[in-house]
Amino acid sequence: MEEFAKFGFMAALGFIVPTIAIVLSRILQPRISTSSKVQTYECGIKPFGNAWIQFNIRYYIYALIFVIFDIETIFLYPWAVAFNKLGLFAIIEMFIFLFILIVGFAYAWKKGALNWS
Repeated sequence: MEEFAKFGFMAALGFIVPTIAIVLSRILQPRISTSSKVQTYECGIKPFGNAWIQFNIRYYIYALIFVIFDIETIFLYPWAVAFNKLGLFAIIEMFIFLFILIVGFAYAWKKGALNWS
């Protein structure tokens, strides 16, 4: 029962702390609104044109695929550092991981997510 109490305490703490932070930010926020505060910020230069520009969805898909493969590649580093200490099981796991990574890349390529034209 002690383990459940620890989990319950951490779950309650995980709910209470963000709630207090959100409530405090709402209470302490400045409420003075000026026209310069609601303007679009463009790197310190005076804004021009409409801020609501629609971009092609391919930019977002390409960026999302890059982030996914970049994060998955980060998982290769700890494995490479501890390669000599790991056994055959870890090597097999890494080949399975790389296989899933390559299948995902091939799927994205087949769907045309990596084509710009």
